Amino acid sequence: MTDHPQQTSILNRIKEVIMKNKGLLLTLVAATALFLAFYLPVNTAQKEATLMQSILTDLNYYHYQPLEVNDNLSEKVHGLFLERLDGSRRWLTQVDVQQLEAWKFKLDNEANEGTFAFLGIATQLQEAGIKKTQAWYREFLAQPFDFKQKETIETDGEKKPFAKNDQELKEYWRQQMKWETLTRLTEKLEKKEKNEADFKDKTYEELEAEARKDVLKVYDDWYVRLEKRKRNDFLSMYLNAFTNIFDPHTEYYEPVDKQNFDIGMSGRLEGIGARLQTDGENTKVSEVIVGGPAWKQGVLKENDKIVKVKQQGDTEWTDLTGMVINDVVQLIRGKPGSKVTLFIRKAEGSTTEEVTIVRDVVILEEGFAKSLLIESPQKEKIGYIRLPKFYADFNNKDGRRCADDIAIELEKLKQSGVQGIILDLRGNGGGSLRDVVKMGGFFVEEGPIVQVKSRSRTPEVLTDDDPSVQYKGALIVMVDQFSASASEILAAALQDYGRAVIVGTGTSTFGKGTVQRFFDLDAVVRGNPEVKPLGEVKLTVQKFFRVNGGSTQLKGVVPDIILPNNWLYVKTGEQEEDFPMEWTQIDPVPFGQKVYSLTALPKIKELANARIKGNDVFQKIDQRAMRLKQLRDNSERTLDLDAYMAENKRMDEEDSMYNKLFDNEVLTGIQNLPVDMADLQSDESKKARNDEWLKGIKKDVYLLETVNIMHDLLTIK
Repeated sequence: MTDHPQQTSILNRIKEVIMKNKGLLLTLVAATALFLAFYLPVNTAQKEATLMQSILTDLNYYHYQPLEVNDNLSEKVHGLFLERLDGSRRWLTQVDVQQLEAWKFKLDNEANEGTFAFLGIATQLQEAGIKKTQAWYREFLAQPFDFKQKETIETDGEKKPFAKNDQELKEYWRQQMKWETLTRLTEKLEKKEKNEADFKDKTYEELEAEARKDVLKVYDDWYVRLEKRKRNDFLSMYLNAFTNIFDPHTEYYEPVDKQNFDIGMSGRLEGIGARLQTDGENTKVSEVIVGGPAWKQGVLKENDKIVKVKQQGDTEWTDLTGMVINDVVQLIRGKPGSKVTLFIRKAEGSTTEEVTIVRDVVILEEGFAKSLLIESPQKEKIGYIRLPKFYADFNNKDGRRCADDIAIELEKLKQSGVQGIILDLRGNGGGSLRDVVKMGGFFVEEGPIVQVKSRSRTPEVLTDDDPSVQYKGALIVMVDQFSASASEILAAALQDYGRAVIVGTGTSTFGKGTVQRFFDLDAVVRGNPEVKPLGEVKLTVQKFFRVNGGSTQLKGVVPDIILPNNWLYVKTGEQEEDFPMEWTQIDPVPFGQKVYSLTALPKIKELANARIKGNDVFQKIDQRAMRLKQLRDNSERTLDLDAYMAENKRMDEEDSMYNKLFDNEVLTGIQNLPVDMADLQSDESKKARNDEWLKGIKKDVYLLETVNIMHDLLTIK
């Protein structure tokens, strides 16, 4: 399709204006968006140009800290994209990188023009590298390796320079294939030493050949997945190299990615109720969700393979062989009440069967808040609430929200007569800001919970306006280095108010002190339905601050009591992300509460720290953390079989000793709330998942120490 002469003339005029006002992003994006709104020709190149311009428009108008699209930004995008294209130094050589260097300061111009020549060259170079390296790894894996040579390999790809040429790159691959084979051969030889049935009678040569065959399958499967990538996959990676320069949480979402995000946030999807995964050329069922349509229908089972799909009213099947998982999911999801027919190959017996399933709303229960009763070693009754994320169903007025569910759990625990409550936010990556504010109000009288600052505006104080307090008793919040965003807001507010003891595994929480909002890119372009949907962009539009004025950005929330964990000596969280926003501070706001006093906190911390130092389990965890830090820093490994097996044996012994730390039940007084039992016993799968959860809780040494801290909180005045 060619441009209309009038369109070309207008676009040239826009470029003339831009050249006279170089550096002003608004001039470009506003003018170009106006042009695109009325004169957009529809083809792939123009759609991609529209996408880039729409993203730039929203970044300029709405991002908390917009950047000028210039050579400085281009250099950063170039470096970040190159790392994501080949961060492990598998496919590109210095010759390839040099070819891409010519674009280092031109990507801003490409963005302004809506062109993607650099992306095309970069992906072609990667695809060429993939093609030639596939021949190499197959060549190396066709012959036995000599594991008696004294050589080493750098296992951290980012520590290696790009290979100078193909000869050096091929040597990288020889070492990598040898390393991959060595690790698998060691496992097989260790099983042979233990006289395991499938290994005891096999020779070294047979086991070595099997190890190479295993590696070959892994890499062949991986390369099949690489071959399935589409232009959109590369485009998304490139666009996110642009957005992530602004900050790590500003991202472009294809329509299916946004759909998956919404499902994760709401705990609600529309479809058959099955989780799927790629298995070679096939699509395999990894889980049938309890209560969903497939579970109720009863035919589809875990590990069944879905071969073909047929929509309601269609006569033709769609063959799923070789299809990427996102495309498969789009064919199987659908509106409640609609039907989809699956042609499946059963996991047991390899028989085939057709099954028609009526789609419905599926609720993902495992992502919701739930509670337990814990009897402490001192016979106190403690309530425990697990909140995996701050979920909220923004698209359904009757959808579930975490604050409402926490209110229900609090009431159930109060009715059970608990003396204290532990709120577990470990691994909680955040979510709904509105629910954080409401939830904070459950524990304090009305007052500020968090300050939120938009670009060029004075901070807005988000307050709990309800003077009632739902729970007035002793409270502990558990966090770890993966507790982020909304988790940090709640933990920080309760810490600042002196309302709860914050117990953490690790020196601080994640350190994400920013707020994101989704923007529909279709809204930038009026009309032209042929180019839509463009997807959405998630932009950082605000930073949040504690009521004391400090930010959690980068620094996170430092727990009152720190328990050692595996990552104690390794940097984690926001500080490890590319281009994180800086830490800042604003004025505090007046706050206070008269619900509960933590005047004994210094003594409680003193007792806890003494227990931790005298606890053999925690001391061994601390030693393990030091060992992991050393392994991360020193990533060079031997390729000598005898030396590797000796090192591996020592590490296996350490691992075994470490794993045994969590074998024993340390909390025996764990039970579900009586009011929950009828629902938990309603089906075998739900009961089995609950039993597995309880089993893990009983072995949680961190929860045991938190229960001990609760005892101190209840008894020390």
